[in-house]
Amino acid sequence: MLLEFVRAHTVLAPVPFVPEVSLYQAEDLITLWEAAESAAGAQPAPFWAFAWAGGQALARHILDDRDLVAGRSVLDLATGSGLVAVAAAHAGAQPVTANDIDPLSLAAAQANAEANGVRVRTVEADILDSDERFGVVLAGDVFYSREMAGRVLPFLRRAAGRGSLVLVGDPGRAYLPEGLIRRAVYDVPVVEDLESMPIRRTTVWQVTA
Repeated sequence: MLLEFVRAHTVLAPVPFVPEVSLYQAEDLITLWEAAESAAGAQPAPFWAFAWAGGQALARHILDDRDLVAGRSVLDLATGSGLVAVAAAHAGAQPVTANDIDPLSLAAAQANAEANGVRVRTVEADILDSDERFGVVLAGDVFYSREMAGRVLPFLRRAAGRGSLVLVGDPGRAYLPEGLIRRAVYDVPVVEDLESMPIRRTTVWQVTA
């Protein structure tokens, strides 16, 4: 049912900054939100229906340098649409795990993986207190609130301390922590209704222990 909802209320289209990947994307946020509430009651904001700047930058980065993930296990934390997970799978990562707490997000990630002909495992859980090991941990646009940043950063630093390559994509959100290593900067096209601008300067950072 969730897969059907995703496909019925979005349009499959290439991602502006990562045209190798197509996603089921919303044409109108309000219309989609109202449809989700009508179908299943109160729902989280449908962040899964858009290609956010942080995810686009990360996806571009790993597709341009596939050796970062090829042949390695990858976790896409707070996957949203699954864009970064799909890009990692395209780049040769195996296995790829897409994690989120929103079941619609994971339905979208599954639909998007299938649409792109790649395999992605989905995990619906809060894993921020777990210590499962991955070769690479990727997180797009996770520093948008103080609470989220406060929970995510310790998880990412622990992963780096266990030897994971940890990369985050961030378009200058308010709670981006200090002490990260800049790896690349991109000007990413975004949905102006969401970001109040057509382009966001977005950085891929490496998190260390």
